[in-house]
Amino acid sequence: MQNPVSNVTPIPGPGAAPFTPELAGRLSAAVARRQGPPRTRHLASPSCAKYTNRLALEQSPYLLQHAHNPVDWRPWSDEAFAEARARDVPVFLSIGYATCHWCHVMEEESFEDEEIARLLNERFVCIKIDREERPDIDSVYMQAVQLLSGQGGWPMTVFLDHQRRPFFAGTYFPPRDGARGSRHGLTTLVMELSRIFRDQRCRRACCRARPPRSPRRARSTLRWRPTRRSSIRATAGCAGRRSFPPR
Repeated sequence: MQNPVSNVTPIPGPGAAPFTPELAGRLSAAVARRQGPPRTRHLASPSCAKYTNRLALEQSPYLLQHAHNPVDWRPWSDEAFAEARARDVPVFLSIGYATCHWCHVMEEESFEDEEIARLLNERFVCIKIDREERPDIDSVYMQAVQLLSGQGGWPMTVFLDHQRRPFFAGTYFPPRDGARGSRHGLTTLVMELSRIFRDQRCRRACCRARPPRSPRRARSTLRWRPTRRSSIRATAGCAGRRSFPPR
């Protein structure tokens, strides 16, 4: 008997670019092979998810749990970072594992939220990693999270530049300001860090257009600072001293 979802064209989440016909075909075939109802609250029909992303092509049970989030997730790959460079946007990296309680809480609160998904899709390239599948990458970025935030754990939330260097990192973030007693929610972080990245890119472009006053002045352009109205702090300088996974 033919799977009823096999004839449905996969649709990316809000704010994401449409799939190419070739990718849509691969996603449709992958979804058709899966058994059981889709794991999402966004349904086009009782047996068909409203949204699909590239994690539907993966084998990891944890990644497959996120295959129908409205966030336009990608697996860790050179292609994902090439897309970030082409769009000139930063990378939003989320690392977790299948039995992590707070990973599922953050998924339900934020990654299944269409408003937050739109912000992420429009302003970032979003990558999801299963730490049990890629412990090498998990280990490197856990050190970065501990260095930047003073603590570690999962879900791991890391904002990266095009060279895979973290400029802001943490663990669980509630969806919005004030939720669970938090001063800053993910919505605010996404908007503010996107702005910081864009502004810093503009400043660095201006600095390249004229000679720096001194070597110390040139190095200072690597520091990422938001406007005074925000208490969010982000820095690429401390992460630039170590190498990051090429793949």
